[in-house]
Amino acid sequence: MLRFGIEYEDFELTEGYKNDRVTKIVTAQTMRSIVNISLPISLTKEVERGVKELHFASKSEFFRHLVREWLTGHLVLDLAASRREYTQGKAKRLSNMKDLWK
Repeated sequence: MLRFGIEYEDFELTEGYKNDRVTKIVTAQTMRSIVNISLPISLTKEVERGVKELHFASKSEFFRHLVREWLTGHLVLDLAASRREYTQGKAKRLSNMKDLWK
């Protein structure tokens, strides 16, 4: 089944899952890589507390959220720097996209 450019493939789990229907997303956009980290026990407990208190589905979701927040913070800093450059007169007005490469 194809929906919004993402291919969905339905399959059934049999062993111990009572044939629950599960949807597997098969697309390059959702392919993931695995990142393993080692944390001290005290930090692991804090992560587990955060997962529980913030209602994340898993530790992975917790860390994905942190990375997104970190990236958003970088975007905010980049925008602030761009605003400073603009107010200092360092920006140039573009009449079209080709002006970006001049």
